[in-house]
Amino acid sequence: MTTPFDDTRAFLGTGFKFPLQITSRGKLALSRTDGRIEDSIYFILGTRLGERLMQPEFGCGIHDLLFAPNNPATHAMAVEHVRRALVGHEPRIDVLSVVPETTNAEPSLLLIRIEYRVRANNAMGNLVYPFYITEAA
Repeated sequence: MTTPFDDTRAFLGTGFKFPLQITSRGKLALSRTDGRIEDSIYFILGTRLGERLMQPEFGCGIHDLLFAPNNPATHAMAVEHVRRALVGHEPRIDVLSVVPETTNAEPSLLLIRIEYRVRANNAMGNLVYPFYITEAA
């Protein structure tokens, strides 16, 4: 069920949902308000540094850790890459914390918990970004 667009949160903007999706009516899905910020965060973290031709500084360096061992040193580097990418490329938020988590059940999965505050209205938000580390065997 869709909700009407809330004019009090219009400053957060409207754009295409990422990744691109088609609605049941055959139109491109849109992302509004807080979802727009979450989509932007996923887009930033999912883009490798240098991947965008005209913006080589855009993206996150976490992808350089793809074959790194799943240990505390790698976790610290991942946190630094995520924090640097979000501070540098998402001016609508303040990054409050970035916390890595792993489990023995999924040794190649690094969950990155991000807490942020929307600058325009001090609303708090959080999301979990899954990053798969494929250790070299």
